[in-house]
Amino acid sequence: MLSRPEANRVTESDIWYVSYRTNIMPRRADEERRCVRGTRKFKTEAEAKQFAQEIIAKGWSAIAGTLNPYQPKKTIASTEILNWIARNH
Repeated sequence: MLSRPEANRVTESDIWYVSYRTNIMPRRADEERRCVRGTRKFKTEAEAKQFAQEIIAKGWSAIAGTLNPYQPKKTIASTEILNWIARNH
């Protein structure tokens, strides 16, 4: 499972986040469609890239960026995530 309680706590050393969602929207009993969404936080950009790569390999969508108040603020859109993962530090 991707979500862990300790992964949802922000510590002073958490700088990066990756938010993800499934592209599969199963029907619930009431016929409403829902998707699975989540966010994980990371200490380093390399860890965030590794997790984003794993999510994309599953066929899911992902965005990433730096957490406030970290400066400079960086935001990686889903359309740029593959380029971001491929870039070296």
